Amino acid sequence: MLSSASKLTIRAILRGGTTSARCAAVFTTTTTTTTTTTRLSSACLTLPAMHKSSFTRAGTRISAEDSLRIKHLEYRNQPTPTLPSGAATTSSSQAQGLPTTTAATTTAAGAAAGAVCHTPIAFPKNESQAARTNRDDAPTSNFKGFSASFPCMEKEAERRAAGGPEPMYDRVVSGYEVYHHKTPFQLYHGGVLPEFNIAYETWGTLNASKSNAILLHTGLSASSHAKSQAKNTNPGWWEAFIGPGCAIDTNKFFVMCTNVLGSCYGSTGPSCINPTTGEAYATHFPILTVQDMVRAQFHLLDHMGIQKLYASVGSSLGGMQSLTAAALHPSRVGKVVSISAAAMSHPLSIAMRHVQRRVLMADPHWNGGQYYKGIFPHFGMKVAREIGTISYRSGPEWEERFGRQRANPESSPNFCPDFLIETYLDHQGELFCLKYDPNSLLYISKAMDLFDLGQGFESLDAAFHRIDMPALVLGVESDILFPEWQQRQVANKLRTTGNQSVVYYQLDSIYGHDTFLIDVNSVGKAVKGHLENE
Repeated sequence: MLSSASKLTIRAILRGGTTSARCAAVFTTTTTTTTTTTRLSSACLTLPAMHKSSFTRAGTRISAEDSLRIKHLEYRNQPTPTLPSGAATTSSSQAQGLPTTTAATTTAAGAAAGAVCHTPIAFPKNESQAARTNRDDAPTSNFKGFSASFPCMEKEAERRAAGGPEPMYDRVVSGYEVYHHKTPFQLYHGGVLPEFNIAYETWGTLNASKSNAILLHTGLSASSHAKSQAKNTNPGWWEAFIGPGCAIDTNKFFVMCTNVLGSCYGSTGPSCINPTTGEAYATHFPILTVQDMVRAQFHLLDHMGIQKLYASVGSSLGGMQSLTAAALHPSRVGKVVSISAAAMSHPLSIAMRHVQRRVLMADPHWNGGQYYKGIFPHFGMKVAREIGTISYRSGPEWEERFGRQRANPESSPNFCPDFLIETYLDHQGELFCLKYDPNSLLYISKAMDLFDLGQGFESLDAAFHRIDMPALVLGVESDILFPEWQQRQVANKLRTTGNQSVVYYQLDSIYGHDTFLIDVNSVGKAVKGHLENE
């Protein structure tokens, strides 16, 4: 399958010469550099003689006369119901300002053209005629409605009545180091943190010249625990990518991973105590930007005496941070790696995160962010994660894993998780919701929405012009959250603003945005090659 395919949907109203019947046709056109394929997804049974019309969009010309494949799929004309004499009528055609005909005229015209649109009744394939008759003749006058039950909602109600589940995000990660910044830290949008902590972990050995350090930036909800280590032997979120001989080879490099400012895994965030008030910051925490997160990280580097990073590496939000580090401090970054990130968030990703925040804030237990001494907003957090999971993976993967299978085909359909894909989302939401602070989700996701690499510079191009070190950019075809065209945009901007050492790979993976967590072979090889290429 060619990776540059673009899809065009054309909706056309096809008219016959003497008939007033109208039938809608929807075409899907896939255009590549070598071929153009047009498919008809709906049309009437037959059409009267068509005019030699064509449809043109973005340089693609599709001949209706040559390309149509008529299929009996959809019918738009319906007989007009007979109304009592004298009753006023307004047809849909009149409402739309279209020419109108009577039912008789339409039928006659359709017959003259060899077509009368109608809607066939679709019976179950294996249903016998006797079964159909028995079903259709069954008495309905005593039907009182189905008896509905909602065990999933009843379970949630029981949890709330019992005071809600206890969150555990303060116990998820252990064994990290903490850098404490003692002086006030001014943030981009005007807030000030009196002090802050940054949690971090390291692997490998820092050489005498401190020139082999790689800073690994995390995604939205990740901790500093990217790899198991002596103080925490649990597998990390990038376990297979870090270690001796791995993509980031700890025999060669000193690897650092920080928990971002605003999180809940050791770094200062909304769940932390405000030293000024003695209470949790909650939603009094100041608005953050990606630039604020990176500036805090460089205070840590200063503390460790690392003047220049061998490389800055990150995926998703981490890729945004990696590009920002290179733009803010080009003299302190030797190489840059950006995986499934962007120069700025686009409307679809903003919309997805907005809906996550709204559903979380709609949980009454969120309570304006003041839930630390009350009931945890479990349900809102769970559904927010389910929405996020939809954007992290891809339809092709789910088609392969789940299809349209139901969890229990023998049971009656219901409104609780029923299809396998629904049970998967339910499980993912439940698995995550107690392990992360809801307010951290609000603040960090908003920072992603606000991200613009050009922020603080004269323009976006000016920011890219500063990133003059060797750069690796990776994109994934099935990623809907950070589409591959955004990765190409980053690579192209780097080249057009003067960077002569840019490598771009587009990965054909079905795992969507989460490919950077899953595809050790493709992602790992690309990262290793970039880091070790002199």
